[in-house]
Amino acid sequence: MSSHAFGAFISVERSTAAGSHELPEAPQKAVPRTYHSVPHTPDIELDNIQWGTKLNGQTKSGTATPSGTQTPRVPNDLEMSRQVTPIVEDEGVDALQSFSNPPINRFRMLTVCLLNFTNGLSDSAPGALIPYIEKYYNIGYAIVALIFVTNAIGFISAAFIVDALRAKVGRARSLMTAQTFMLLGYIAIVCTPPFPVVIVSFFLLGFGMAINLALGNTFAANLQNGTTMLGAMHGSYGLGGTIGPLIATAMASSGGLIWSRYYLLPLSMSAIMIVQAGWSFWNYEKDSDHSLLTNIERTASQAQNGGISNQFADMAKTFRSKTVILGALFIFAYQGAEVSISGWVISFLIATRNGDPSRVGYVTAGFWAGVTLGRFVLSHPAHKIGEKLFVYGMIIGAGVFELLVWFVPNIIGDAVALSIVGLLLGPIYPCATHIFSRLISRKDQVSSMSIISAFGSSGGAVAPFTTGILAQAAGTFVLHPIAIGLFCVMTASWFSLPSIRKRTE
Repeated sequence: MSSHAFGAFISVERSTAAGSHELPEAPQKAVPRTYHSVPHTPDIELDNIQWGTKLNGQTKSGTATPSGTQTPRVPNDLEMSRQVTPIVEDEGVDALQSFSNPPINRFRMLTVCLLNFTNGLSDSAPGALIPYIEKYYNIGYAIVALIFVTNAIGFISAAFIVDALRAKVGRARSLMTAQTFMLLGYIAIVCTPPFPVVIVSFFLLGFGMAINLALGNTFAANLQNGTTMLGAMHGSYGLGGTIGPLIATAMASSGGLIWSRYYLLPLSMSAIMIVQAGWSFWNYEKDSDHSLLTNIERTASQAQNGGISNQFADMAKTFRSKTVILGALFIFAYQGAEVSISGWVISFLIATRNGDPSRVGYVTAGFWAGVTLGRFVLSHPAHKIGEKLFVYGMIIGAGVFELLVWFVPNIIGDAVALSIVGLLLGPIYPCATHIFSRLISRKDQVSSMSIISAFGSSGGAVAPFTTGILAQAAGTFVLHPIAIGLFCVMTASWFSLPSIRKRTE
């Protein structure tokens, strides 16, 4: 081939000056590469590509991070011309916190356990004190049952503000606020005021309990091995429930103390927990700054700070969740059965089994001892077996032993059977809470769990109040069919829960 044939492709370098050369120019396109059968798209400029937060050593500021002997990439490197999925800072997946990481979590876990211990001291006492309250105020079952109603109203009222309160003032101040409300309620009760004031005081107790319960559930459920952590937390509630009736019965039956003096004990605990909760959770948001849960909570807080309309929109969205509705129904039935049994079984034993109030008052302690043992001992096996299947077995077993309490005319046999009912009911709450936390996205957990706790715990008022009304008309035996009916509601709502999905956040 002749050298002239290359003339169209090669330009000869010309020396313009001694020792200097001119760089060759790029050749002109001889034929335009335009295909009429293919739609034409404009050229993509590499400089316009949006780069992620951190990509192969290139940071937002444009400075390269050391990478050994490899030359740092730059945005107009041809090898980097493919589109890159952006990396969003707040959407990264971090490892769950554990009981000991960070170390302050040990004290935070102790705090939520002590908070629930105080709740147990408070909730278990009315069952043993109802006979003495009736005698002191000269009232019947239907009137004294109003304390359960106002307690539930307090729970429901807190559901609408707990998430906004946490977003506004933080977890530590929210817990301190909750304990302050409870402290005010206990102070009023200790003064043995007229019964209408006692009813209002139980509203304050329910309001404060709902806040610390929702925040405690969310904290424990999102630690590693959440079922065991929840078991410890709610086992502490059972421990308080065991000790409460023992002390309440001993104090009230002695004849030297008024029934209301028992509440000096939870009053003292609430005063201590204001300081403990504030200290342990004070830097919670700062310590968890890089955790997934806190990042999502921060996003939710920013949305809530946008206005009241956003808060109501988020609340409406939560109410449309099938898991939240079924979860609230399940806890409604569970709390209704638990509080009805502990609150009215003493009256049943006195009225139907002719028991001595100074002796049968301790039967409630056996029930709560079973609840405590179940939560501490059976929560871990439940995690191994599978919470969904485990709960079915516990509900069926509790129903069988509740029938024994109903039909076996022996106080000792009833007391033993009632303790086993408590043992089987004990692990159900932590297992259910763990399942709910897995079915609900983390950004909705605080609001959703507060609604489940609040509306669910209203069962702890509706069922005992209904039991009191029916007991006034028909007799205290109505406790047992009501409890068994609630067990059936638990089974139906548990069966209707959605399947557990794999966590993607």
